[in-house]
Amino acid sequence: MHSKLRKLAVPGVLAAGLGAGLTLADVMKDPIADAGAQQAQPAVYTGAATAPGSPAALSTAFRAASHAAMNAVVQVRTETAARTVAQQVPPELRGTPFEGMFGGQMRVAPQATSGSGFIISPEGYIVTNNHVVDGVTRVKVVLNDKRELDARVVGRDPNTDIAVLKVNGSGLPTVRLGDSDQLDTGDWVLALGYPLELGQTTTAGIVSAKGRSIGIMQRSDAASSPLEHYIQTDAAINPGNSGGPLVDLQGRVIGVNSAIASPTGYYSGYGFAVPINLARRVADDLIRYGVVHRPMMGVEIRDVTNADAEVFGLPSPDGAVVASETKGAAREAGLQMGDVIVALDGQPVRSRGDLMEAVMRKEPGDPIRVDYVRYGSRRSATLRLTQMDVRPAAIQSDAGEVADGDDAADRVGFAVTQITPQIAQQLGAPGAQGVVVSGVDPMGPAAGQLGRGVIIERFNGRAIGTVAELRQAVAALKPGQVVSITARFNDGSHTIVNFRARS
Repeated sequence: MHSKLRKLAVPGVLAAGLGAGLTLADVMKDPIADAGAQQAQPAVYTGAATAPGSPAALSTAFRAASHAAMNAVVQVRTETAARTVAQQVPPELRGTPFEGMFGGQMRVAPQATSGSGFIISPEGYIVTNNHVVDGVTRVKVVLNDKRELDARVVGRDPNTDIAVLKVNGSGLPTVRLGDSDQLDTGDWVLALGYPLELGQTTTAGIVSAKGRSIGIMQRSDAASSPLEHYIQTDAAINPGNSGGPLVDLQGRVIGVNSAIASPTGYYSGYGFAVPINLARRVADDLIRYGVVHRPMMGVEIRDVTNADAEVFGLPSPDGAVVASETKGAAREAGLQMGDVIVALDGQPVRSRGDLMEAVMRKEPGDPIRVDYVRYGSRRSATLRLTQMDVRPAAIQSDAGEVADGDDAADRVGFAVTQITPQIAQQLGAPGAQGVVVSGVDPMGPAAGQLGRGVIIERFNGRAIGTVAELRQAVAALKPGQVVSITARFNDGSHTIVNFRARS
């Protein structure tokens, strides 16, 4: 059975409202001086001394960490109003005599869901997940002392799945924020929240991995520039945990629980949390402006593959490939398509997620130093970040089949057709010439890198204008040789992809 990635609460509606007053920079300087200073702090176990590293000592550490944060962990209850939607005909019944049973309007009953959150300021600012409050019409927050308070949505960021709520209050208990950069694989962590309507729950586990990109944000229509750089943990996380804190053994929040990998939708061993250093930056903007001011370099990037390392002269398959023509600040600084970014401000960049998170922590207008490799030569450049103008992401389809019996198509995993005036019109690129990808083998070497409608311009440095020229270039490949393709999308932008041909 294949594992499925799920967000942990039913998506719900934006309740409007912009934050005013204190910003996160004001309220997060050190909301809790130490783990014992939290209001209404339950007594921590003070029994007989235990040997360091013993099971009893670990139990005491878990207890202290849980108690340090639990007063500020809240349940987020949401409601979605009844609505009328068009009734859809199931695909398997279309064109059958039963199709007439469907159509028209259908009344959807009000829905109630819940998630979790945590208070970051005594005045009532609360961090949770965007998907907990997306689409809901009413939000209530239940505090640890059972008080129920109406909440408004200060702001949401679908790209990082972070949202901020506000309740009216003063002197509320708050969490203490940690430093997710200091985490390492194997560190103990606790997940707190309100899973499965069971009431407040604490589970324990370790950090299983850092910097995980699981692809779940790409499935959200609202996420135009998704940023995934999750902490992976085996602490049990279930529906209802969304938005709750992941804390270290000092009770400091180091992540926001957001998703699980599961074939059933319930805990199966792997949970994912947004690092608090990223969530803190996003929440600060949401409180201050109601939206996120996201900086940008002017590059489209992807992870480095083994084939990239061979083509670009890298010592290892680490870094972020500049996958299309550069724009703005990156172009002015001299970066080009095919460059591989390996460090930012002296900090190593091992993946696309590393670079995106590092840039996200900056502000538009900040200068940054970028180290990159251009075909084996290491270089550096300084550029000034600009502000991202977020637009809906274009959707590209990888659907299609490679024609049977085509040896050239089989070796590279995709098929092409000659561009005619009619095809150029369909592509939305009148005047386009050359060959266009007509199908991609979903199990082939080009899967996930090329899609239908992409125009092939160069193949291993050789200009391609006809199907025959591409066949000749493929025929010249040695078994298992790396392929480097320069391609053009129908909007005129370019990309470069590298993979290893089939033997």
